[in-house]
Amino acid sequence: MYIKDDICYAGEMCSGIKITEAKPLRGRMMLVTFSTGEKRLFDATRLEGPAFKPLEDERIFSAPKLFHGVITWQNGEIDVAPEAVYMNSYAYTDKCDAM
Repeated sequence: MYIKDDICYAGEMCSGIKITEAKPLRGRMMLVTFSTGEKRLFDATRLEGPAFKPLEDERIFSAPKLFHGVITWQNGEIDVAPEAVYMNSYAYTDKCDAM
């Protein structure tokens, strides 16, 4: 399920989704907002391989930049596709937003 333009859709997110905001949290978690308006918690500890090893450094992980809807680190040397972020994230509801 996903939401786009305040409409809830069943099924999987379509390709072409972009990330509009990425806020690093403790434990290599990240609060991510997608172009659909949906917010999700992304678990960056699930990123494996030598390319993602620098993200274990809190200073590097806590300094992401968005480039054309993609989360990047270290001047674009490290990036993660928005679809991968979506698939490895969890639904998030801010209790204040729900009231």
